[in-house]
Amino acid sequence: MCAMFNNGLRLDRRTFVRATAGACFTDVVRSVFAEAHLKGPSALAAPPIGIVLWLKAGQSIGAALQGARSMGFQTCQIGFEQLTAQVSLPLKEALANSQLTATALSEHGPVRRVFNFYDGPNTIGIVPRATRSARIINLKLAAKVASECGIPAIHTHCGFIPEDPNDPLYGETVKAVKEVATYCQQRGRMFLCETGEETPTTLLRMIQDVALDNVFVNLDVANLIMYGKGNPVDAMDVIGKRVRGIHAKDALFPTDTRTLGREVPIGEGKVDFAAVFERLKDVNYKGPITIERETEGAGQREDILRSKVFLQNLIARTWSE
Repeated sequence: MCAMFNNGLRLDRRTFVRATAGACFTDVVRSVFAEAHLKGPSALAAPPIGIVLWLKAGQSIGAALQGARSMGFQTCQIGFEQLTAQVSLPLKEALANSQLTATALSEHGPVRRVFNFYDGPNTIGIVPRATRSARIINLKLAAKVASECGIPAIHTHCGFIPEDPNDPLYGETVKAVKEVATYCQQRGRMFLCETGEETPTTLLRMIQDVALDNVFVNLDVANLIMYGKGNPVDAMDVIGKRVRGIHAKDALFPTDTRTLGREVPIGEGKVDFAAVFERLKDVNYKGPITIERETEGAGQREDILRSKVFLQNLIARTWSE
């Protein structure tokens, strides 16, 4: 699913995309972003608000970034329907010209992904054997592009990680993540695992078994609900100290056994944003709060702007206390 504004901005929830403040990160800024959680409460200001950008083939990177800036965003997570090595230079130049900071480069391809409970386990992430090798190649390409553009992290859905650590697929997934994360580590990048298809405990187990210091969590506060895997407030007990990115969206729990729960405008679903933000403050979270809204049509821009105001007010109240 994807929608496009008249100004050329595209956004999407899962197909790709997603993190802290300015133009391309210098090594110094990247270091501050990665290590802020280890410092005191005054280390950085309240989290900035960003937006998820997803670019179709042939779409202007500059127009997409300027579209985000026109709505008052300073940061973004960005992804490409067809990521190539040739995107590095135009992306780096567009980021510098827009004064927008890309905090993560998202990559989920190649080939299709189906977001339901029956086809999802066979099509999402690097768990499925049939597409694993190709996706590892693309994730390494994303790490290379991120390094060349000064983007501090790459981001992906790992997939339906088996709950049973004795399942052969679990060990294979750990090995695959470690391969990609090692490649990222060699280039000074973080590897962010987005929540959703697995329970927080399973995600933490996998990160611990990968045993690298650059593997963290992109907490999609709605995905846990949409997949029926928990809620983001309780998830913070398990993975809170590992969170380096947030997707701000809202959702309802699934009501049947085949389809995911439904995404809804922020404030209309089951995400307790006030409680989540308090927990983020407790762990001294200093990354971005990145809006992700999967709708199509003329109302998408207005919905995103309303979400931005809601989040700004809540962030101001939470981090000023």
